[in-house]
Amino acid sequence: MVAELILVRHGQSLANAVYPDADANGLMETVVSGRDAEVPLTERGEEQASAVGRWLAGLPADRLPEVVITSPYLRARETWRIAAWASELDFPDARTDDRLVDRLMGDLELLTRAAVTARFPSEAARRAAAGEYEYAPPGGESFADIAVRLKSFLDDLRADHPGRRVMVVAHDAVVLMMRAVIEQLSWDDVLAVERASGRVHNASISRFVLVDGSLTLDRYNEIDHLPPA
Repeated sequence: MVAELILVRHGQSLANAVYPDADANGLMETVVSGRDAEVPLTERGEEQASAVGRWLAGLPADRLPEVVITSPYLRARETWRIAAWASELDFPDARTDDRLVDRLMGDLELLTRAAVTARFPSEAARRAAAGEYEYAPPGGESFADIAVRLKSFLDDLRADHPGRRVMVVAHDAVVLMMRAVIEQLSWDDVLAVERASGRVHNASISRFVLVDGSLTLDRYNEIDHLPPA
């Protein structure tokens, strides 16, 4: 078992910044184009990444991550690059793992709600019939699928890095479902977590530590280290 697992969501991305307003106003298009994997950080996201680095710089030496793994998506890789630079500390080279990508939305990738309704009018009924946990967009994946890939990731983490302090920089779906997998939460439990803590915040920090042979939640979705909006 790893000794510690720190989960960090990437800083604010361009999509995070523009889609709430686009959806609220029923817009069909946004300024975001290309692939979801290449959506960049905003200036605010870069500031948040720097704040993560300053948080790392304040940790005791025996608390610093020994292994760093990120999602291959640009916003996660850039969050770590900026955080590592801002910390002014020497960290091992980060590697990426495809199992840490954001939820794959398939044909719905980077579409606003209005665009989904217009182009895929049957999806709302299909989603309601499947339930949120099992629903997979056309060509995409469900939360149940995310749980499967994260179980595989954690199995390899235990095998490859026993006793090490590991930091993962990824996405809100990864942070949320990592908690579900580690704590063996039901979907109702997951929804209760979201009701209690809200959505996983950009650049938030969640931490599990090894206690009596099991990873135990120490903190979740914390943003005290971030500058005010």
